[in-house]
Amino acid sequence: MTTPTHSDNPLNERARQLLRVLVESYIRDGQPVGSRTLARTAGLDLSPASIRNVMADLEELGLVVSPHTSAGRVPTAQGYRMFVDSLLKVRPLPEDEMARLKAGLSPEQTPRHLAEQASTLLSGVTQLAGVVMLPRQEYAPLQQVEFLKLSDRRVLAILVMAKNEIQNRILHLDRDYSAEELHQAANYLSAQFAGRDLRAVRTQILADLRDVREDMDRLMRAAIELGEKALSPSESEDVVVAGQTRLMDYDELSSVERLRQLFEAFNEKRDILHLLDKCVFSQGVQIFIGQESGYRVLDACSVVTAPYAVDGQVVGVLGVIGPTRMAYDRVIPIVDVTARLMGAALNAQP
Repeated sequence: MTTPTHSDNPLNERARQLLRVLVESYIRDGQPVGSRTLARTAGLDLSPASIRNVMADLEELGLVVSPHTSAGRVPTAQGYRMFVDSLLKVRPLPEDEMARLKAGLSPEQTPRHLAEQASTLLSGVTQLAGVVMLPRQEYAPLQQVEFLKLSDRRVLAILVMAKNEIQNRILHLDRDYSAEELHQAANYLSAQFAGRDLRAVRTQILADLRDVREDMDRLMRAAIELGEKALSPSESEDVVVAGQTRLMDYDELSSVERLRQLFEAFNEKRDILHLLDKCVFSQGVQIFIGQESGYRVLDACSVVTAPYAVDGQVVGVLGVIGPTRMAYDRVIPIVDVTARLMGAALNAQP
């Protein structure tokens, strides 16, 4: 497991144990934890007064804070970070949850349906919001291109990929193209680039676009221009989100304004996609706590992600979004296993 930041641990064993118990108690119960509760549950031979002294030290370090309405304390984002980095004991995934994930992520589904299933499963098993980046097609071989004329200078581009994946994109063009032009452009692109991955095709088309010469055949120029528009990366539907309404069940996220901002972010998806994009080149599970995500709308949230791969190449990232008070010991293995199963299902497709 890797995390965005790492910090030295200045705590002695007694303080570490008390912080661990406090965080676990607060995650479980959602109530500020007092010194008497810690004295009873920490398994240390310490008086409540000694525990209060340790708590004061932890508060001075910025790891816990006292809410105004309670004598107890709750962990800060920094406290959660220390807990996750050095005190957390991750639990193995129960067999029934493993079976549920395996059953839902079978290779017979299309990549899009797999992503939708994965986000629904992540949300259902964790009771948080599940987010899944659709598998990137950068390394998927292109098989065929078709163009279909629509109204108002619009054209439907149909990209037939390997493994029975079909992408449809609406192109808004600068001029009208005849049905014959579209047919010949599609034939040219299919003949030139069939069997090559999208990244290589896009690179070649952009190079051709720069080198378009006046003496080049008009149909060839049209094909290159259409190909550039059809193969430009699209972000609008690159992330599948499920279970965002579950976040309404958590008191710390339940203010009307906070929920409005969160739901806007889920609806627009742009910030979430950029956050997942940061994790494409990461190894294993990544955890962003509070402001670590870099997006203000997620300041009260934690995001747990893991990349999934096809043929050893990372093609997407999935994860969950929830309150900082989430059961990290349970959520981390669920996200990790789901990413592995997603990759295995994509690898097993014909």
